[in-house]
Amino acid sequence: MSLPPGFLDELRNRISLSQVVGRKVMWDARKSNQGKGDMWAPCPFHHEKTASFHVDDRKGYYYCFGCHAKGDAISFVQETENVGFMEAIEILAREAGMSVPKADPKAQQKADRRSQLAEVMEQAVQFYRLQLKRGVAEDARAYLARRGLAEATQDRFEIGFAPDGWQALWDHLAGKGVAEELILGAGLAKPSTKGKRPYDVFRNRIMFPIRDPRGRCIAFGGRAMDPNDNAKYLNSPETELFDKGHSLYNHGPAREAAGKGQPLLVAEGYMDVIALSEAGFGATVAPLGTAITDNQLQLLWRISSEPVIALDGDTAGLRAAMRVIDLALPLLEAGKSLRFALMPEGMDPDDLIRAKGAEAVQNVLNAAIPMVDLLWRRETEGRVFDSPERRAALDKALREKIKLIRDPSIRAHYGEAIKQLRWELFGQSRKKPGAPRRDWRLPPIPVPVQSTRNSLLVAAGERAEERVREAVILATLIRNPSLLREFEAQIETMACAEQDHALIRDTLLREAHRDGPDDLETRISQAMGPGGLETLFALPHVAITPALRRVGDEEAARLTVAEELAKLKAQRGLTEEIAEAIEEMSGVADEAVTWRLGQATEARNRALRSQNEDKAEYDVGENGARINRSERAALDDLISKISLTKRH
Repeated sequence: MSLPPGFLDELRNRISLSQVVGRKVMWDARKSNQGKGDMWAPCPFHHEKTASFHVDDRKGYYYCFGCHAKGDAISFVQETENVGFMEAIEILAREAGMSVPKADPKAQQKADRRSQLAEVMEQAVQFYRLQLKRGVAEDARAYLARRGLAEATQDRFEIGFAPDGWQALWDHLAGKGVAEELILGAGLAKPSTKGKRPYDVFRNRIMFPIRDPRGRCIAFGGRAMDPNDNAKYLNSPETELFDKGHSLYNHGPAREAAGKGQPLLVAEGYMDVIALSEAGFGATVAPLGTAITDNQLQLLWRISSEPVIALDGDTAGLRAAMRVIDLALPLLEAGKSLRFALMPEGMDPDDLIRAKGAEAVQNVLNAAIPMVDLLWRRETEGRVFDSPERRAALDKALREKIKLIRDPSIRAHYGEAIKQLRWELFGQSRKKPGAPRRDWRLPPIPVPVQSTRNSLLVAAGERAEERVREAVILATLIRNPSLLREFEAQIETMACAEQDHALIRDTLLREAHRDGPDDLETRISQAMGPGGLETLFALPHVAITPALRRVGDEEAARLTVAEELAKLKAQRGLTEEIAEAIEEMSGVADEAVTWRLGQATEARNRALRSQNEDKAEYDVGENGARINRSERAALDDLISKISLTKRH
């Protein structure tokens, strides 16, 4: 099957080779440098313990120094999934959110046309460059000089000028024999609605060629010289060559500079990119006249794991930063984020460079803040939280934003960061202006502290219980590999308290789609080293698990994994809720906190009691859940003591 021209280039631009390979290998943290896209791991194509398999994420190629296997994302999927070329394309296209075009008998014809359009665009570049040196561009040259762009800089970025005439470019290209439909197809001219000749899209504008990562000119951006022009900046219309939401200005040179260790910067416009590049920040790009799109964000992350958004220090710049946050939150992954460098008020990067030099820009970049801090700033800056209702509104707004994060680990870390920022804000608000510094919190409630902790938090015992549940889940899946695909999504998001458990989890995920999982235990044993699996299965709670003792009972294994996953999720969520309530109880003793604490503890008790092993007596709650009678009595007694203490 012949694919349309440019499809494979677009597919390779949208996917990350390290992500594709990362599902099959464990990266060597000591040798790998994710920020530079330089990743190392033991080779998936031959058995080895050393990390001789190298992935260059920026170039999109892998190579093994042991067995000499090499290729790109497509060949990797072909080899590891044992599929053909087109099947590998379909797998990767689904991941990239692309649909594989149907067979197109005119594919070669379209490829030839795109090549012709690219040639026309190059002729336009040369025409505009020539016009900038002529007398008609005197004002344009003066403007560029005022902006500090030397002639060498103009040559480097191929800056040109579109004359103030209706058919200047049209007549030039037509005179060279270029077909009219190619000039129109390249987006350089528009047909007249009055029955006259087509007219140039760009007139009386300074011209900036926009090139794709391969270096082909695919579009232009034009800066109006007439201050009364309705559009100060104008981009080419979308064409067969140009998709604005999938393109970046200065993409190719920025990618090359980032590969040499420069930080990737995202500025607002062409002049900012040029000024920053000339000041030594060569890895700078800009979106094309609109807010950053999700596709552009993925392009940025393919270049760098943490691009710096360098925006103007005005209201519009801040609004743009906030839009980027809302776009990025659902797309965050471990090791992929953004930082924000806000220019001084009323200045853009170009202004700052001309006023104070490159060092001032570097200082701003050094002070760039993580995305979570800017999110907090957006929700709190200029607002007063002097009532419970206003604080509740803040909590709700932040929860809604954090919920957008799909990655459970990142979502948890954001919650912790917001909790710390909230504590700092409201801790300060409890101090009266001018009052001496003192501990604003009320004395702890006079109940036995250790008893409280034993009853409600079970301190280190809870961690041990989590490790036991992890071990049961993993051991059951090892002995029942047919269940791997069924529980793949839950296992993928399961955080592990033990490093060995994380190793087993990652190995299980890699093996989930293999056709023959019969030697699963052998492969996991090799990954863990001598005695690793034996230690897992020898754990007392693992050894007595009915699903593991009844070999071949797949239904019992399925129920065991499902139940333990649900209990682990409940335990971790409710333990955090209880800990937070205890923290609040030590500072402000009120009925709401006590009620919250009791509810969370009671819910946790319901979630964690094993139906297979627990012999205690239970009551049945209103929702049908079983409640341990003795623990409920103990909790009721504790809460009663707290209430009595408060009344006295």
